[in-house]
Amino acid sequence: MRTPGSRTRIACAAAAVLVATALPAPALAASPDPRHVEGSLPSGATYAMDVPGSWNGTVLLFSHGYNDVGAPNPAEVAPDDATKSLLLKQGYALIGSSYATTGWAMPGAVDDQLATLSAFTDRFGAARRTVAWGRSYGGMVTTAIAERHPGRIDGSLSLCGLVHGGVANWNNTLDPVFALKALLTPDSDVPLVDLPDQETATRAADTMVAAVDKAQASPEGRARIALAAALHNIPGWNQESQARPAPDDWDAQQANQYTAVKGLLKVAAFNRRQDSEARSGGNTSWNTGVDYARLLARSSVSKEVGELYRKAGLSLRGDLAALDRAPRIAADPDAVASLRRTSTFTGRLDKPQFDVHTTGDPLVPVQTESALRRAVSAAGSSSRLRQAYTDNAGHCTFSAAEQLAALHTLEDRIATGAWHGADAASLNSRAAKANPADPARYATYHPTEYLRPYDRAHPADGR
Repeated sequence: MRTPGSRTRIACAAAAVLVATALPAPALAASPDPRHVEGSLPSGATYAMDVPGSWNGTVLLFSHGYNDVGAPNPAEVAPDDATKSLLLKQGYALIGSSYATTGWAMPGAVDDQLATLSAFTDRFGAARRTVAWGRSYGGMVTTAIAERHPGRIDGSLSLCGLVHGGVANWNNTLDPVFALKALLTPDSDVPLVDLPDQETATRAADTMVAAVDKAQASPEGRARIALAAALHNIPGWNQESQARPAPDDWDAQQANQYTAVKGLLKVAAFNRRQDSEARSGGNTSWNTGVDYARLLARSSVSKEVGELYRKAGLSLRGDLAALDRAPRIAADPDAVASLRRTSTFTGRLDKPQFDVHTTGDPLVPVQTESALRRAVSAAGSSSRLRQAYTDNAGHCTFSAAEQLAALHTLEDRIATGAWHGADAASLNSRAAKANPADPARYATYHPTEYLRPYDRAHPADGR
């Protein structure tokens, strides 16, 4: 039991750490038992640790999402303040690094996360249980930790993660932009790949956004935007602020997709692609040999496209033929090999992983979960993976209670060796117990297949 004097000393030590956050890690290590620690890693990454006074013995290693080149890049220990507060009240230690760089930070992000875990162990001792978790890009970092360093963790949790891997991500990002250029600006010289710098990427994005804005004014243009959206599996309800369209309200669905397509152009299709290409040494995407009619037929929103083309009096077959005639894009094999090494998955899981995704995600479509399931099944690890879905629009729009429900389900699997309560009703019950004021929107859902999968469990992918 701590005496009043010891509590005073601990409070003073914690205050000293807060004042000294700019100091390197060795200087911070002299402070006894702080509640909050910040420090630096040899890579230049920073880390943060929050440890409650009544630590329950479990440490949660959080991998944050993608931060654009030049954006702030702080260390994060949880996806949001509400979730952080609930976890600390339940006794979890929360840790995470900034990653040494912004942008497409693999594989350094994995190294920085593991170094943060080592720093925690050096300071606080070995955890009884370690869970790696992350959201969006951090879900890819988390899955990489799970596959490549299973001995460092007991389980993993991916929230709206890029669990399809880097090669699949950039191929599937290429397809809608290729369709937009071929159908809306066929004579333009806008580069879709091999972007030399961020300035070129921004100009290309601005040009394509202007073309999409112009096309949205006509029925023909709207049908073509819907076709591009279908090649990325962008759903017709994809932001929480949108009214949810009726299943056959094709115009409302397309209006929602139009906003998401512009977001894809502004965020990922050019600027983030340029950063990824620079790190991989060239273009990692291709559409040589791709049958776009076949992709469209497998899309989750293909019916909408057909209806809008009929309404516009436009030939869908003719536009698909135009895509066939458009000059195709070949990848740089060395760049693909580089991205494959750092950012694709084998599907082999030695420890349990639980994935959660919103059904209405426009940026990292829910079908990415089908891509991971495909790889995990081929690798014989299906018993270690479970996936669940919240019936909500947007990217990573989970309530704190929904995230705690997922964590507790994973912990139950770690403790018992079997999956219990991974169904929607049980997850909603766990969420209600975690925080009754929060939404609990888990639903039974089965995503369609991912349109351009690529993983190391299928050697013929993309060849």
